[in-house]
Amino acid sequence: MEYLYEKIAYLRGLAEGLNIDESTKEGKLLMHIIDTLEDFSDAINELQEEQLELEEYVDAIDEDLTEVEDELFGEIDEDELFDDDDFIYDEEDDDIDYVEVQCPNCNEVIYFERDLLDEEEEAECPNCHATIELEDK
Repeated sequence: MEYLYEKIAYLRGLAEGLNIDESTKEGKLLMHIIDTLEDFSDAINELQEEQLELEEYVDAIDEDLTEVEDELFGEIDEDELFDDDDFIYDEEDDDIDYVEVQCPNCNEVIYFERDLLDEEEEAECPNCHATIELEDK
């Protein structure tokens, strides 16, 4: 951000070198514009410093979270994460039939297993917690 301060100093030097009279309307305007640019530069500099502090803070939180995850779950090898030997595919999951139901209270679309419609008469909306009357169609 140093270049902004340099440019503002250059503009201030030009104004002084051109003998801009601050008692005229135009002189007042130009000097106030230069002062305002300096204020903007200060604000941008502060924001940049705060952004750097936030980045450092987030990095520290990320490192701490990684340590907690390693402590809880152990180190995970990403190559073994999706190993085909560990992947269990249940063909019965393909046979599950879902029914779309719209909550009359919040109009949220909810999906229920068709078997649930046969077993239950009502369910609770996960969005608004209203009771939904289930009827087999």
